[in-house]
Order: sequence, then C-alpha cells, then structure tokens
Amino acid sequence: MSLDIKTSDWEHLPFFLALARAGSLRAAAELLNTSYGTVNRNISALEHSYGARLFQRSQRGFSLTEFGERLLPIVEEIEKSIGSARKRVEGMDKSEAGTIRFTLTPTLAYDVMAPIIGRFHAKYPGIDIDLSLNRNIESIPNNEADVSLRAAETVNDDVIAQKLFRLKLGVYASERYVHDHVARFSERGEGLNWIGYDEDADGSQGAHPFPLARNRHRVRDGFMRACLMEQHCGMSYMPTLTEQTFPTLCRVPGTGLFDGPWLWILLHSDLQKTVRVRRFVDFLRQELLSLNRAL
Repeated sequence: MSLDIKTSDWEHLPFFLALARAGSLRAAAELLNTSYGTVNRNISALEHSYGARLFQRSQRGFSLTEFGERLLPIVEEIEKSIGSARKRVEGMDKSEAGTIRFTLTPTLAYDVMAPIIGRFHAKYPGIDIDLSLNRNIESIPNNEADVSLRAAETVNDDVIAQKLFRLKLGVYASERYVHDHVARFSERGEGLNWIGYDEDADGSQGAHPFPLARNRHRVRDGFMRACLMEQHCGMSYMPTLTEQTFPTLCRVPGTGLFDGPWLWILLHSDLQKTVRVRRFVDFLRQELLSLNRAL
C-alpha cells in the first residue's frame, strides 16, 4: 500500500492522530472537541482514500493495524512541522496583542497566579491568556503550550528556561488538627495522620519529619492536598508561597522549612522575541520574585 499523503487527506489527519492516541472514538472526540460521529466519518474517509484499514475495531477500542503503524510516524512528523511553522510565524509578531497558552499546576493557580494574571490583564488589555491547569504540564516543544510555570529540580526539555527561586516547603495542618492531635503525640508522629503525594514519593517510613505517622491519604494534586488539610485530615508539605492561600492552615510546631524544587518559567524558543510573550514572561517573573521576597 502506498503511504503518499494526498491533498484531500489533510483534513482527516488530525482525527487519525487523535484516535491513535486516545484509543476510542469518544476519547478522540473529547481531544478534538467534536462528536464521535465526526471522528468516525473522517477515519472512514481516510481508510477509503488508502483502500486499507488503519485501525482494528474491538470491544476494547481501536488499535492501529500494520498500515496504521506505518502511517503514524509520518503524520506525527507533519504535525511537528506544522507546529514549528506556526511558532516561527508567531515569533515574528511585534504587537502587544493575541493569545498566550499558559499552563501550570493547580497548586499555584488560584490565589497565587489569579491576582497576577488580573494585574497583567489590566496592564495589557490586548493580550489574552488561554490557561490550562494540569499537574502533568503540557509539552512546549510539542506545541501544546507557549509558556509554563513548572516546579522541578532540573529542566531537560528543548525550551528557554528561566530559573526563578527554590521553593521552600513547610509542614502544615489545620489549626484545629494541631490543637486536637499534634500536641498530644510524640515528636515522631505516632498516632498522627500524614497526607502524602503518592506511594513512591513520600509514603515510606522516614520520608517526612513524622516517620511514625500513618500515611492515610495520597493526593498528587497540591491544591486538593491542602483542601484535605483544611478538613482536618492530617498534615502534609506545602510551599510557603501558598501559605496566604489557606489562612486556616498553620505550620506544625517544632518543624522547620525544607528545600523543595526550583520554580521555572519555560517558553518556546521560537517565541522568545514575540512581544506579547516577552511582556507576559517579564511580568510573571517580576511578580513572582516580588512575592517570594515578601515572604
């Protein structure tokens, strides 16, 4: 079978990629914000164009056939080329207008970033922010985001990375939990509850200041973890940067501060000279540095 892509196939290729990645019509439709019937019609049209099945249908969903496997890397390369072309054109933009796709984790979003974006909105009314809250930060090199705020020890992506400062972590709990529980138990935490990140990160004994505390819950999302602390479910780490976000939480007596990951601003290399991106990154950097100095 020839894999030469005809002009008439272009409109069907995004549906092929979405189904190959999602594995079902409904999941692919959600990725493309369309209906599963539209996805199905475009896949059928593409298969008719090639005269071969690109997917195996089963009760478990859709999987690529041999022909589909051969087509996938070609279409992915086309996707990267189109994304690169888009970035280069956008990088020539000299105006303080347009949209910036910005991604960050929910932990820093609501009370830390929302006021900053509000001030940016007032200063640059022509620049719109397409905001995505996701613990698994979208890939900048793969054209999923323009700018991201990421907490990490190192950054290995092919991006422009600005290191801001190292986050400081404290051990927090609700004031009621501290009053009712912490003061009554030993320094090693026997009888207390710990809210962890996940089983591997801090669910083991000795991974936090209270090695005998019971690891009752594991929550990967930092904002949700703090919400559980507000519900008196236990203690956990929290960045001091978000301390004012949760006024009902307090530092657990007798605990100090710990070094967390570095905070980074990442942006696509082709967009570093784009005026709207430069304005946003510079504004974001100054605001976060000022906030950190004020702690």
